[in-house]
Amino acid sequence: MRTKIAIQGIKGSFHHQVAQDYFYQNVEVDECLSFEELVDSLMSGKSDQAVMAIENSIAGPIIPNYALIDKNNLHIIGEHYLDIHQNLMALKGQKIEDILEVHSHPMALLQCMEFLKKHPNIKLVEDKDTAETARRIHKNQLKGIAAIASKTASEMYDLEILAPEIQTINNNMTRFVIINKEDSFADENEINRASIKFELDHKRGSLAAVLNVMSDCKLNLTKIQSLPKIETPWKYSFFVDVTFEKYEDYAKAKALLTIMAEYFKVLGEYKNTKP
Repeated sequence: MRTKIAIQGIKGSFHHQVAQDYFYQNVEVDECLSFEELVDSLMSGKSDQAVMAIENSIAGPIIPNYALIDKNNLHIIGEHYLDIHQNLMALKGQKIEDILEVHSHPMALLQCMEFLKKHPNIKLVEDKDTAETARRIHKNQLKGIAAIASKTASEMYDLEILAPEIQTINNNMTRFVIINKEDSFADENEINRASIKFELDHKRGSLAAVLNVMSDCKLNLTKIQSLPKIETPWKYSFFVDVTFEKYEDYAKAKALLTIMAEYFKVLGEYKNTKP
């Protein structure tokens, strides 16, 4: 029986590509048009695991997704980095001059803004998913409308690429995490990255003290992001990613932070795969 993976988007999307890369080609996917639907698929048992974009090298972290993982007590058990190549595509036989509107996910539009500025007469329309837009153009034979999506989507939905690799920055990479309802219990010798959440007393130096502990324990802080606690005005949760060479260094820091923080939680311990 094949593992079923929930993805945001449809076949031909970047999430689908990550599912194929991480779990190998022969993978069954549950197509979800929102991250909330993706989490519901996992929580209900409709899917076994899920692929979720968590940050982009240009646009930064996708904070609501950290909140979704935290709120539903899900576990990050792995990660995968994907080079994002965006392409302008439309029905065959058209030219860029024929295009009146470009539809795509807001993130894709943002990543291609320098190219799009060169075509001010084209209307930009935000959509839920890059590949779903490509599929809709093919299904309804929509002339004058282009999509920004992956090369895989153009092949899957029989569209012609009018302009290849139009992303503003060529080194455009998105980090995806693999999430599960249960922890992976991976071998500690394989674990060298962790995602954690903590809350601190609102007093001077509390965050600095935590950062000093991380430094003293030889942890490399790769990301820190604060998120306001809605139920407690002017109080924040901190979502942090760290890497380390020795698990015992991380374990020591974890023990100290559990004491220092008002609240401490591990979102995932897994293998760092950053290129």
